Amino acid sequence: MLVDWPVGEVRPLSLTTLCEHYRRYRLPDAEAEAAMARSLERYGQIAPIVVWLREETPEVIDGFKRLAAARTMPRLKTLSARRLAGDERSAKAAIYGLNREGRPTRELEEAWIVQALVREDGLTQVEAAELLGRHKSWVCRRLALLEKLGVEAREDLRLGLLTVTAARALVRLPTGNQAELLLTARREGLTSMELRDVVELLEQTASREQEEFILAKPRQALEQAQGQERRVRDPRLSAAGNRIARQLGLLLDLLARMENWLRHRGRAELTEHDRGLLAPRLGRLSQDAGTVSELTSDWVNETEQA
Repeated sequence: MLVDWPVGEVRPLSLTTLCEHYRRYRLPDAEAEAAMARSLERYGQIAPIVVWLREETPEVIDGFKRLAAARTMPRLKTLSARRLAGDERSAKAAIYGLNREGRPTRELEEAWIVQALVREDGLTQVEAAELLGRHKSWVCRRLALLEKLGVEAREDLRLGLLTVTAARALVRLPTGNQAELLLTARREGLTSMELRDVVELLEQTASREQEEFILAKPRQALEQAQGQERRVRDPRLSAAGNRIARQLGLLLDLLARMENWLRHRGRAELTEHDRGLLAPRLGRLSQDAGTVSELTSDWVNETEQA
């Protein structure tokens, strides 16, 4: 019996008793699970998984990769587990909270958790925000990511065929227009930033004829719009604001090009020799981009909560 298991105590649990009801809130990561299996084989289990007792059944809250890896190893029969206190709502919130360090939850995973708290558990958006320690606008954006996105786009997002940046842009369009633009994006190989800019053009169209032109020739439409609307200075911004705006424009353009190359041509275009020489620089890009992403998220969160 597990009812006498003190909260916070670590115990060994048989792999056969561990359940994964909450696994649906995490995206699969085969490479990470394979790496975890190698780590378990070499070093053993370093940190306990975290479980919550759901009707006396140990449900994994944190440690899905460790469990998946352990189940591929016939010699491993148990995992050390720490019991978490709380109820259904706090268990879902813990999936987010326990993963703010290490590999943080991705935006789609956060959206799944938010939707469950609001639609399944009956929390208001304000209550969900308080439980997760975030601002209401953060909750609202993640709910919209699922509920204002068309079925086809949601599936592409889940499979990693659509970026969160592109999905956030798509939700601004009616569902029918989303499907049309997805077809255009696939046909033309649009980057996330290009798709976002096309969404802005579609929002400004006054006729179906204009929409059809944009969907048929998106890059030509973007070039025309940029030629008409490009301004050297935004009068709403200070000198420093304009400087940062220019830098952001250049950076976003370069990131969009790099994203498109990595997504569509990166593996096939380079020789093995090229890859070996470029690997350290791409590693530096990954590291620096992660740092900038983290600092940017902190800045945006502080601005929203101010």
